[in-house]
Amino acid sequence: MSDVFERYERQYCEISANLSKKCTAAASLDGERKKQKVSEIQTGLDEAESLIRKMDLEARSLQPNVKAVLLAKLREYKSDLNNLKSEVKRLVSGNLNAAARDELLESGMADALTASADQRSRLMMSTERVNQSTDRIKDSRRTMLETEELGVSILQDLSSQRQSLLHAHNTLHGVDDNVSKSKKVLTAMSRRMSRNKWIIGTVVAVLVIAIILILYFKLAK
Repeated sequence: MSDVFERYERQYCEISANLSKKCTAAASLDGERKKQKVSEIQTGLDEAESLIRKMDLEARSLQPNVKAVLLAKLREYKSDLNNLKSEVKRLVSGNLNAAARDELLESGMADALTASADQRSRLMMSTERVNQSTDRIKDSRRTMLETEELGVSILQDLSSQRQSLLHAHNTLHGVDDNVSKSKKVLTAMSRRMSRNKWIIGTVVAVLVIAIILILYFKLAK
């Protein structure tokens, strides 16, 4: 949940509770004292209405899943504010006589305060449900971030393994080239050895023939 929304929400709840107390106190006053108290209440209503507008703007700027929950909660606050305004309207009505005022205090105000208390109770329950939803959203977001970090780690490992494989491939390719060169050198050496054998064999044969001829001519004489 938005920290800004929560701050406005706390301020509104404090003002709402204060206004409810002032309405109860104003109902038992008369004359200028009552007018002064009603004026204070109306100022508080203006502040409460300003906070409602701020909460509405803040809620609409959030993500859709959070916004829907906060707007539902905000409707409860608006209903509570309308109840307070109704109480003030009953306070400022100028044609009530003493009996009507007593009846208002005994019945209307009691019912209004009871309704307001019930309304605030529902608001607290809604707040608790919203907080639970917010906790679940935070848990889901934390799980998503952990999964993302794990995916990044796996990708980094795969990239490192790919580099290792490429390095091994290049090394094997270099070894293969060296083996090919060595094979060519050995083949050339083998050919030279074969050629040298033939040459040596030819020289030996010539020498043998020469020795035979020399011996022949010596024995013939």
